[in-house]
Amino acid sequence: MIALIMAGGSGTRFWPQSRKNLPKQFLNVLGEKSMIRLTVERLLPELSISDIYVVTAANQVELVKEHIPELPVDNIIIEPFGMNTAPCIGLSIAYLRKRYSDEQTMIVLPADHVIRNTSAFIESLHLAEAPAKAERLVTFGILPDYPATGYGYIEAGVELSEGIRNVVRFKEKPDHETAQGFLASGNFFWNSGMFCWKLNTIWNAFCSYLPTAVQVLEQISERWDNCGYSTGIDDLYALMPKTPIDIGIMEKAELRAVLPVDLGWSDVGSWKALAEISPSDERGNSQKGDCLFLGASGNFVSTPKFTALIGVSDLCVIDTGDALLICHRDSSEEVKKVIDHLSQNAHDELL
Repeated sequence: MIALIMAGGSGTRFWPQSRKNLPKQFLNVLGEKSMIRLTVERLLPELSISDIYVVTAANQVELVKEHIPELPVDNIIIEPFGMNTAPCIGLSIAYLRKRYSDEQTMIVLPADHVIRNTSAFIESLHLAEAPAKAERLVTFGILPDYPATGYGYIEAGVELSEGIRNVVRFKEKPDHETAQGFLASGNFFWNSGMFCWKLNTIWNAFCSYLPTAVQVLEQISERWDNCGYSTGIDDLYALMPKTPIDIGIMEKAELRAVLPVDLGWSDVGSWKALAEISPSDERGNSQKGDCLFLGASGNFVSTPKFTALIGVSDLCVIDTGDALLICHRDSSEEVKKVIDHLSQNAHDELL
C-alpha cells in the first residue's frame, strides 16, 4: 500500500493560531509534534517513507520539507493553489499513475486529524485493503459516540465481508434531532474523509463522474511529460471543478464500502473540538500556558502569558500576541466570520 496525505488546507477555523504562513496541519495542536508529523509517524510502522506522498499547495511546500525532512522531494505533489479534495486527489492520482501500477492500492488521509489508537488504525488499513482490491471505493466510518451536527454521516447497509459494509448513502451535516435518530439506529457513522482504493478504481470513477476533471488532468499529464513536473500548470489546474471528493465521486459511485472504526478519532475542526480532547482539570478547564481558574469551568485557554479566568464558563481564549480570540465554546465555528471581516478590511497581517 502507498499513502497520500492531503495537506493543503488553510485551517481558518483555528484562527488566530492558524495563519496563511502556518496553517493548522503544521501546528503542535496536541503535544510537541505537528499534526502532519504525527500523521506520517502513524504510517511508518507499516509503510516506507518512500511510499508516503504529500499533496500540498505551492506556498506550503517548504513547510512540508521542514516538518518531514526525510520525505523524498519527488514525493511532494504540488497544487498551484488550493481548490478542493476532488481536484487535489485527481492531481495526485495523475501523478501516481506514472510511478505505480494501476493495481496499486492506496490510503488517502487528511494531514490534520487526531487518531489516538494507532494499533486500531493500522488494523483498519489491512481490513480496507481487500475490498479495495475488489474494485470498491472504501471509506472509513467513525463510530459515533454522541449526536454530532458538525460531521457528515455515512449510512451503512449489508455486511459485504467481515467488518466491511455496503454504503447506502451519504448524508450532509444533520440537525440535532436527525443526528439523534442516526445515533439510535446504529447504522450511521461519521464521515472521516479517509479512503482506500486502487489507482485504477478511483481513476475510472473520475472518468465516469467527473469527466471534465479528467480532460484537464490528461492535459496536465501531457505537459508533465513534455516539460517536467516543475513546469507551471496554474492555467490548467484553475479549470478543475472545485468540488469535494464526497460530492463529486463518492455519492455517485456504485461499488462503495464503509469500514466502521473506533480509532480515538477527531478532525479537530474547531477550538471546541480541541477542548473536548484536551486534558482538563476536575472542572473541565484545559490550558496551554500559565493559567489560573477561579470559580471557572469548561474553559479552554491557549496563551503565551499568565491568564486568569474568574467566574466564567465554557469559553475559548486564544492569545497569539498580535490577536486575541474570546468566544463561547459552542460559537467557535463563528471564527470564519472573523476571517471574512479581516479579509474585507485588508488586515492581511492577521490572516
